[in-house]
Parts: sequence; structure tokens; C-alpha cells
Amino acid sequence: MTTETHEKKPLRGRVCLVAGATRGAGRGIAVQLGAAGATVYVTGRTTREKVSEVGRATETIEETAELVTAAGGEGIAVPTDHLEQDQVRALIDRIDRERGRLDVLVNDVWGGEHLLVFGKKTWENDLDGGLRMLELGIRTHVITSHTALPLLIRNPGGLVVELTDGTTEYNGTRFRENLFYDLAKNAPLRMAFGLGKELEEYGATAVALTPGWLRSEQMLAAFGVTEENWRDAVEKIPGFAVAESPAYVGRAVAALAADPDRHRWNGQSLSSGGLAAEYGFTDTDGSRPDAWGFMFADEKGDPDVNDYR
Repeated sequence: MTTETHEKKPLRGRVCLVAGATRGAGRGIAVQLGAAGATVYVTGRTTREKVSEVGRATETIEETAELVTAAGGEGIAVPTDHLEQDQVRALIDRIDRERGRLDVLVNDVWGGEHLLVFGKKTWENDLDGGLRMLELGIRTHVITSHTALPLLIRNPGGLVVELTDGTTEYNGTRFRENLFYDLAKNAPLRMAFGLGKELEEYGATAVALTPGWLRSEQMLAAFGVTEENWRDAVEKIPGFAVAESPAYVGRAVAALAADPDRHRWNGQSLSSGGLAAEYGFTDTDGSRPDAWGFMFADEKGDPDVNDYR
């Protein structure tokens, strides 16, 4: 491999697993890892033959895998329900059998948006729906980490990325308006911290990572816009002006994975905007949105959104 090729495809030869890559951040991360040359196993419950409880047939793991390959990597779709331990074990056994290593694990399993209700007290919420959010947002991550990490630590330098919503700084002093959601999105922050301690002796790194206001497929649909005309939603929701595409957080993960000094982030809570400032990558429109910086500033006054994009 020439130096020029390595610079363009710094993750060539790396094996990655993006758990929960059907849509949104997971898809964006998988594609950007592929763009950096990685082999990416993409998992989820929605396939071209079966739709998950989320109810969106328009995004599938097969499509994500094809996008990874088209970007320059190798995408491999493996239908997996990460609440089912046997399915997760079969997934990891397959990666071991086919590749013999795992370099990057991205825990992005979620799929609880349809259960999320704001404006109600804990005792007013549907309990079964709330507990389901905890299963989807926490139990899946624990099962996947428990099963995958023995393979990841086989070689030094592994990276674990716990995707969540909010940084430790933001979530630590703010209630995320729904107790079940608050628990589901704070648990990955603690998982990254704890795993960072456990992985230290193996030369591996664990971090928590949050996108900002994400222009996911579901978010765009909720606002009645597309990726092409998303700015039309800004008139009704001014803060949406700092929204970012899924590629932005994907580039954050790819930058981390390619950084030989990434262990300096071990156990920390990171954001896509913060890593963009560190590594110099941009969103697809050439900007560097900093949604969390904007939200902090918005609590103190009336910030100029242009200062955070």
C-alpha cells in the first residue's frame, strides 16, 4: 500500500461492526467507515424481507451495506436483534470466522423514538413503552459489548464507540424530559467510562459520542422536509439551523478510528462538533455545526446561529 493510498483509505484492513446501522447515525457512521476503506458489518432488524417495530420499511441494512461498498469499503449486512443473545453470539462468531479480528465496535442500537413521549410525568407514561426503551437503549448495548469485546481485545488498539444523545457535561445537569429516555441516553456515557477502565490494560479505547441535532430520516420526515430542503424547517424551528447530517458523526468516528493517538480520549464523552474542531473534517455542506455549543449559548441569551455552523 502506498502512502497516498493509506492517506485516502486509512482504515483499509480494519474490521468494524456498527450495531444498529439501519438508518440515522448508524448508517452515516457505517458509510464513512467504508469511505475510509474499512470492512463494515452492519446490523439491524429491518431488512428487505422484514420490518422492525419502528415501522420504516424505506431503510434496510442491505441498503446500508451497499452504501458502504459504494463509498469504497466492504459492507456486509447481518440481520441481528441485539436483544437476542444467540443472534449476537452468532454475529460475533461469524466475524471471527470470516475475519479473525474486530477493530472497531460502534454501539448505536436504539429504535425507541416511536415510544418517546414528552410532557408527561413518569407515572403518566406507559410503563411497558418506557421499559422497552431501556431494553432497546441499554440492554442491547450491554449484550453486544459483553459478546464482542473478547474478539476486539484480541489485538491491541481496538476502539469502542457508545452512541448516545448528549454529552456528560450537558446531560449531567439537565433532565432529558422523559425519565426512561434520560436513563437510556445517560447509560452509554457511563458504559464508555467503565469500559475505558476495563479496556485500559488491553490497549483499547472506549468513548461515548453524541451527534448534535441530527437530520436523520425520521427527523426529516417529522419536520416534513428532505435532506435537499431541510432549511425550510428553520423558519418554524430556528435551532434546526445547526442541524447536521448523519455523515458528520460518521466522519467523527472515522477520524477517531484513524487516529493513532486516539487513546487520549479514553473514557471520555465526545461530540461530533467537538471532534470536527479537533480533526478538521466538515459536514457534507462544508460547515462545522456545533449544536451542543449552540444549546449552551442559547440558555444564556440569543446566540447568532452562524457562530455555531
